Amino acid sequence: MKQGLLLASLLCALCMTSVAQTIKKMNAVRTESAPKIDGVLDDEVWTKAVAADEFVELRPVPGKVESREKGTEVKILYDNSAIYVSARMYDHPDSIARELVTRDRVGNADFIGIIFDPYLDRINGLGFYVTAAGSQYDAKYSLTGNEDDNWNAVWDSEVKIDEKGWTAEFKIPYSALRFANKDVQTWGVNMTRRRQKINYQSCWNFVDPKVSGFINQEGELHGITNIKSPIRLSFSPYVSTSANNYPYNLPGVKNTTGTFNGGMDVKYGINQSFTLDMTLVPDFGQVRSDNQILNLTPFEVKFNENRQFFTEGTELFNKGDLFYSRRIGSFPSYTNDVYGQLQAGETVKENPSESKLINATKVSGRTGKGLGIGVFNAVTNRAVATVLNAAGRERMVETQPLTNYSIFVLDQNLKNNSSVTLLNTNVLRQGAAYDANVSAFLFRLNNKKNKYHVEGAAKMSHQTSLTRDDTGFGYEFEVGKQSGNFVWNLEQELSDDKFNPTDLGFFTNNNFLDHSLYVGYNKFKPGKWYLQYETWFEADHSRMFKPQAYQSFNANVGGWVKFKNFWSANMNIGRVFSGNDFYEARSAGRVFNTFSSTGINGSFNSNNAKKYNGGAYLSMRFQDSYQGFGIGTGFYQNYRVNNKLSFGTEIMIEPRYNYVNWVGKNSSNEIIFSRYDRNTVESILDVKYAFTAKMGLNLRGRHYWSDRRNKSFFLLQDDGNLQPNPGTEFVNQHVNYNVFNIDMVYSWQFAPGSELSLTYKDVAEDYETLNREGYGRNFGRVISRPQNNSLSLKVLYYLDYLQLKKKN
Repeated sequence: MKQGLLLASLLCALCMTSVAQTIKKMNAVRTESAPKIDGVLDDEVWTKAVAADEFVELRPVPGKVESREKGTEVKILYDNSAIYVSARMYDHPDSIARELVTRDRVGNADFIGIIFDPYLDRINGLGFYVTAAGSQYDAKYSLTGNEDDNWNAVWDSEVKIDEKGWTAEFKIPYSALRFANKDVQTWGVNMTRRRQKINYQSCWNFVDPKVSGFINQEGELHGITNIKSPIRLSFSPYVSTSANNYPYNLPGVKNTTGTFNGGMDVKYGINQSFTLDMTLVPDFGQVRSDNQILNLTPFEVKFNENRQFFTEGTELFNKGDLFYSRRIGSFPSYTNDVYGQLQAGETVKENPSESKLINATKVSGRTGKGLGIGVFNAVTNRAVATVLNAAGRERMVETQPLTNYSIFVLDQNLKNNSSVTLLNTNVLRQGAAYDANVSAFLFRLNNKKNKYHVEGAAKMSHQTSLTRDDTGFGYEFEVGKQSGNFVWNLEQELSDDKFNPTDLGFFTNNNFLDHSLYVGYNKFKPGKWYLQYETWFEADHSRMFKPQAYQSFNANVGGWVKFKNFWSANMNIGRVFSGNDFYEARSAGRVFNTFSSTGINGSFNSNNAKKYNGGAYLSMRFQDSYQGFGIGTGFYQNYRVNNKLSFGTEIMIEPRYNYVNWVGKNSSNEIIFSRYDRNTVESILDVKYAFTAKMGLNLRGRHYWSDRRNKSFFLLQDDGNLQPNPGTEFVNQHVNYNVFNIDMVYSWQFAPGSELSLTYKDVAEDYETLNREGYGRNFGRVISRPQNNSLSLKVLYYLDYLQLKKKN
């Protein structure tokens, strides 16, 4: 689990919007001398400020005011360059959790955080957190409730443990914030505290879980006057070197290669509202390896984005789900076409697995009147494969033309936390390759009490070249109730057969008309044996849009509960009814009549505050045809040896019996399906050791094995039914796939914003067309295969213009 995301659940209803009933107010006090940021609250300047106290419990008992014995006190000062925060958390020293983790993680530790909304729009916020172990975490919040923990700012903090509990001090320079150019400022503000060992969470201004929203349930910060936004300009040059070894053992091909790179990231505050971010010749060698899988579906796999430039500050660009940043600098578009163009005696000597990113630029911000503007542009270089003939001569085949990607967004905040958005994405390719353009209009409207909402989107795509001119459209519409114990929403989504946003977005298929219904009931007030529970019902219906045809219908009902011992459990049961699958046949105009099935799922999680914790799940699916049966089971566990060292493991086992899917086409171009059994086993080991809050070592190992053992074959008939077929071409053509990864990263933040990282990666992959049974045999096979080993070192140094000017 990504520990930083635990913060989202602790902040409760981040994904909603409303106005809290009670708004607390506090004053910031101007100081002529800055306090020393050492975690010791003995500076005389702190006596000038009045503390904000009487935090209100968010969990486990929402609305309860915290006791004075375990209370929290926060003070705020400011001067011409920064905001200063002091916090006193009363507690017994032995009750304070303080697991040591590196930056942007929370871990098993108490924390104190402050969230600023400098424009007081109750929509956008910036959060700064520090744990009792001294680890920093920062995040950006937006209208949709997204917690962007990839957003990073440069700020100072220190903590101290004493006999009264623990204390913290922050220095947040104005260069880390954006605020209006006004003589008198009024900001939104809230503070939140976690006491991990007792699963306790509180906020200064009460965040009611029954009310839709978090940022909008903030208090107000008054008293800030005559401050100016500084010149926000920073440079982060880097140098990196890497060595890669793979035993090709081929004439003319080196087993070991090395690279040396250099580049720079630039941040510039265009004005008090807008910021330019630019990366020049970036190096992403330290990014964690993807979780590769055996994909038997007709759709591509969506991978997580781990490159920080494409995850930080992209909330505007992600509106409408039209931006899938992995399209940029990813697998070249025409890589696989090379093998179909080989002439007699030719082999592929080199075929790049990614297109090189030359540069990328973002400009984003929001005006004082609530207009958000975002501009994104990136350029990837031309990629070519090298083909070698029998005589040793080489020729080049283009696999990706020089390509420009761009996005433009206008997002206007309205009353009641509503908004309207215009968005455009554009992909331009050099040469004869086609270009693509997608435009969208989005809106979200809430009623005055923000109890109900209506939202929707209208989208249009256009792909054009000398040989194609395709225009498609789609829309989404949703209405629902978002606040209170009882919530619901009803959604309709349509896409015609030409709508295609995949050049810069992710979209599995088009040509559908879908309807969905969700009804849920939440109980937030603890009862005799529970702390909180939720029950729900949901149903989804899908039709093909052109020509009109029924596709699928499914429904499920379930519930989730958290018990008094902080364990939680989930259970649901669902039914998938028989339908028509127009994609599985992998041929236009053909349909496969799917089978109905029933699924039962259950899971539990133990108290994650304990030194040893874990969870497990079990799912079963019963298929009505061919005695199809599937099981899914998994278990995870975490063990903290001490505050520096921890281990985590995950195991997932998913056997399938008598499943039926497409397998290929025979020599007569007929579509063949097979009945097959499948095993899938995934095991993950995570090891974390933190030397300090600024230096740590993380190791992740993953082995994934999945197969497909064909048992009998069928011919897909024109009416979508299956007829027994010998499947001669596919007999003994099974699938057996293994992948093994090791990612080990040592990171050291040697100065604010500056980092040294040393990364070791090991990858082994094996694809076979035989039946290799047994997990042990498969694990032994993949680790005995040729390994791709790489070692990279990257040093990035943060340079702030104001600090450089001050020193000079």
